[in-house]
Amino acid sequence: MASQRFDIVIAGAGYVGMAAAVAIGQARPAMRIAVVDAAPAGVWKKDGRASAIAAAAMRMFGQLGCLEEILTKAQPINDMIVTDSRTSDPVRPIFLTFGDEAGTGEPFAHMVPNVVMNGALRRRAVEIGITLVEGVTVDGFETGPAGIRVSLGDGRTLKARLLIAADGVRSRLRDMAGIKTVHWDYGQSGIVCTVAHERPHNGRAEEHFLPSGPFAILPLAGNRSSLVWTERTEDADRLVKSDDLVFEAELERRFGLKLGEIRVEGGRKAWPLGLTLARSFVKPRFALAGDAAHGIHPIAGQGLNLGLKDVAALAQTIVEAERLGMDIGALDVLERYERWRRFDTVQMGVTTDVLNRLFSNDFTPVRAMRDIGLGIVDRLPGLKRYFIEQASGMAGDMPRLLRGEAI
Repeated sequence: MASQRFDIVIAGAGYVGMAAAVAIGQARPAMRIAVVDAAPAGVWKKDGRASAIAAAAMRMFGQLGCLEEILTKAQPINDMIVTDSRTSDPVRPIFLTFGDEAGTGEPFAHMVPNVVMNGALRRRAVEIGITLVEGVTVDGFETGPAGIRVSLGDGRTLKARLLIAADGVRSRLRDMAGIKTVHWDYGQSGIVCTVAHERPHNGRAEEHFLPSGPFAILPLAGNRSSLVWTERTEDADRLVKSDDLVFEAELERRFGLKLGEIRVEGGRKAWPLGLTLARSFVKPRFALAGDAAHGIHPIAGQGLNLGLKDVAALAQTIVEAERLGMDIGALDVLERYERWRRFDTVQMGVTTDVLNRLFSNDFTPVRAMRDIGLGIVDRLPGLKRYFIEQASGMAGDMPRLLRGEAI
């Protein structure tokens, strides 16, 4: 059985796993880092989705040497409107608008194709000597006083000082580590697809609160937009399986004709929505990051950005500990990362849960109260600034990478 030694092994080669490898690897070039991914080589190139990347995360990509490549296909979100109505309403009044209330002079977010983001991170990982193992599962691990032994599905064993689990919301490694979660299902699914339209969107994002859940229109480069369309799970499954005529007719009822004729590009998929929060983020020589630590409702568009905040905090914790000669896998070191990220994660999970329950219903008194609330926020500059700072990732105790600074 082959055995290789590394300082850090990362399970999962999505945006969190690759960003963590690059962030740590470029700050400490002498550290040996391996990223192990269960997906076969090249599967990431088939991801047709796009994600909203907050301004703070874009600053981090600049520090990681990926920003120039990402910006070639990114679409700035210049402003956003929020409406609250029923699907059949002929007019959707705007209750809330967002622009540059934070006063930074930069877009509060960019829409970035996932394949572009992942490709930029992988290119940078190759440049700094990260080892990438694809098409291989992590079958188990054993923690010892001085290191951790990671068993792979192909018979190899990797020895390291720290194992980072970035293997998604249904993390097998989290279960292997014995970390429990708080979880409930919303009975909703998010339909994700891309649409082309006749007229330009001018960088405007829209969030329409409908009785079944939020319907988000997010601008992409060119006359195209990415949709995150929330429906009850049974309705979402029916829509995804329906023929193109039925699907596009239902889509047009929600999207409208303000951007002219629309048509769906590529496929469409539905993802079940729920809330998952890990009860702890760390164990000796083991850390959770990204969706493995928290899975939230997409109503605020912060799921991916929470994962990138994890990367920035975990990388800074590890790099600073290594510089001081500390054991990067020791529990007292990793608990600093947990303290840094846990409150923000729980707060965002609770916030998205409350928002989803508040807006995904058609109870008239509740609708009246929430519309008054949205109107009040729209008329208070200080409160709007707070929300835009949250959306742009510039609130709270920010790690250096999110401030655009090197670790």
